Amino acid sequence: MGQIELGYGRQQIPFAFDDTRFEVLKPADEGTAERPLSDAEIGVAIDVPIDSQPLEEILTPGESVLIVVSDATRATASAQIINLLVRRLVELGIAPYDIKIIFATGIHRAVTPAEKSELLTPFVVQRIKTLDHDAHDPAQHVALGTTERGTPIELNRALNEFSHVIVTGAIGFHYFAGFTGGRKSICPGLASARTIAATHLRALDLESDGRRAGVGAGRLDDNDVHEECERIAAEIAPSFLINTVVDERGRAVRVYAGDWRTAHRLACAEYANSHAIRITEKRPVVIASCGGAPYDINMIQAHKALDMATHACADNGTIILLAECADGFGRADFLKWFDADDSRELAARLGESYEVNGQTAWALLTKAERFRVHLVSRLAAEDVRRMRLNPARTVDEALAQAATDAPGYILPRGASLMPVVAGWGTTFRSARGEEL
Repeated sequence: MGQIELGYGRQQIPFAFDDTRFEVLKPADEGTAERPLSDAEIGVAIDVPIDSQPLEEILTPGESVLIVVSDATRATASAQIINLLVRRLVELGIAPYDIKIIFATGIHRAVTPAEKSELLTPFVVQRIKTLDHDAHDPAQHVALGTTERGTPIELNRALNEFSHVIVTGAIGFHYFAGFTGGRKSICPGLASARTIAATHLRALDLESDGRRAGVGAGRLDDNDVHEECERIAAEIAPSFLINTVVDERGRAVRVYAGDWRTAHRLACAEYANSHAIRITEKRPVVIASCGGAPYDINMIQAHKALDMATHACADNGTIILLAECADGFGRADFLKWFDADDSRELAARLGESYEVNGQTAWALLTKAERFRVHLVSRLAAEDVRRMRLNPARTVDEALAQAATDAPGYILPRGASLMPVVAGWGTTFRSARGEEL
């Protein structure tokens, strides 16, 4: 018998399994897992940026700096990164009152005071003013025209009120933007609801009621969503980027600093190489944990782990998803989309009146139609059934409901690892053009 700890909120749930039936999917080099970086090591990465001048050559004493930080739905090691960055800026002659921090919440809820202290450290919160983004408040946004594809460019006006913008965040797979990090700190992070809806709509092919070609996890080339968000971020042209790769405890194990495009592209390529798990076949059963908080903070975020699980599960197979969902669904109106009879009807509704979270609901419903999904969560059983999922209190209970002895996989960090069947055709290139 095998034994594994599966993340569930801020807990670890022990699960005993038949190791002749289940294979645990993990990075090939997990035995030599990367250790958390020290402050000094992160400082070196900032000192030797990718395709960029160092900060001391970019900044001039007396200038102002806006730092963009992810919200509580992301693990980015921001407490360590921002603390070091603020100290560095002050050393370079930027006064604390000329430094502001803004949270790239997109259409998510606002960051709470307790979350701000956790994301930034009490030291930073006490000394640096923070700004809250509201995608639904027109007074916060400035219109910067439209893209060639007709997307309105409406961004938080604070982005144009500082001498420099520095974006931070973490790299991970995203089920339609390809990867997190980089340009996402600006769009959708600090865009208006109208701009966010227009960029996210590009993930759908309304004629086929399906995904647009080129859109998907691990894809940047020919990905309309990525390209449109990057085009909008270019209106701001951030002065510097610091993106991290974090371990299962949210600690930085890699740092990419430098040009906001080039450093991000390299980070995505190297992340794909280390976090795409090659498998020889899909199997009938997949047990997936989101990896605990913050990845399972709500159902909208937990869906990303479900998406990864589908890459390892055979059609009509069973997926068991552990997602605490302490914040519920992530949107009070999320369940309204499941009044549709099926995913095609939901897609038609989106074509008539698009909303970002409606697309997440559509993506979830398409999975519920392809697989039998059991959800271990804190959500009410009737609400889980409304999403066409099967509620369960434990993994063992879900396995009993599945009533199958078929072989399967276990994904302990479902949001961060992408199972890939041999023959995956995506090629990544480094900042220097080398294939990775």
